[in-house]
Amino acid sequence: MIVQTDFLNKLKDFGLNTYEAKLWTALLSRGISTAGELSDIANVPRSRSYDVLESLEKKGFIVMKIGKPIKYIAVAPEEVVERVKKQVRDEADKHVDVLKELKSSSILTELNLLHTQGISMVDPTELSGCIKGRNNIYNQMESMIKGAQKSIVLVTSTQGLLRKHNNLKQALASANKRGIEVKIAAPLTKECKDALKDLTEIAEIRHTDAVKSRFMVIDNKELLFMLLDDKDVHHSYDVGVWVNTNFWASTIGNFFNTEWKSMKPIAQILKKTI
Repeated sequence: MIVQTDFLNKLKDFGLNTYEAKLWTALLSRGISTAGELSDIANVPRSRSYDVLESLEKKGFIVMKIGKPIKYIAVAPEEVVERVKKQVRDEADKHVDVLKELKSSSILTELNLLHTQGISMVDPTELSGCIKGRNNIYNQMESMIKGAQKSIVLVTSTQGLLRKHNNLKQALASANKRGIEVKIAAPLTKECKDALKDLTEIAEIRHTDAVKSRFMVIDNKELLFMLLDDKDVHHSYDVGVWVNTNFWASTIGNFFNTEWKSMKPIAQILKKTI
């Protein structure tokens, strides 16, 4: 039996390796079969077949039939999906419990101490980094927002505003509750209407067409700016540069404050455009 490679790769979402995927699909095509038959059908070495079938049995993909010769019965794919879902949930719950315990343990205190001591020895010019992929960029943004003490400045695109509403709303709301000043500037259109209803409660928002850029400034000390136009780049190839420098961040912050004065308040835009 020949199974296309891309189909086998998709079965990795079930948590299967290549041999497991081959033997399971072979068994599905037969319903019930011996290890030797499956080995021939799936083109898997016989020396590996029993180990792989045992693994599939433990994962709940197949059932071993009692008798001689030993035969295996395929579990219906719908049932397998439910079993995999349960397994993933159970493992995720275990990991969350471990992380909760770690958060309140002395180990985290020691790790934080090591990090604080290490950072104090680093030259400020070395506190910079390149961040690839939009998910990683948003993770970095969230960390920066959590560390804000005075102010947060966000300049983004229309689509960027929608994404930040989905990814950063909770972090920004938390910052607002701590008394942090939050300012957001973006080209505001009808697309933003629903997002603005939420964001206006936690940030001061203004419309701009003049500042075509994407960046965030924290306390005029920390800066994250994107190198590419989000219209022209796939989310996985988006690139941001993070720098922790008062000199450069305050320069961008001062530039923003000058432009901010000329930006249209959201109330004007809501009446005319949105």
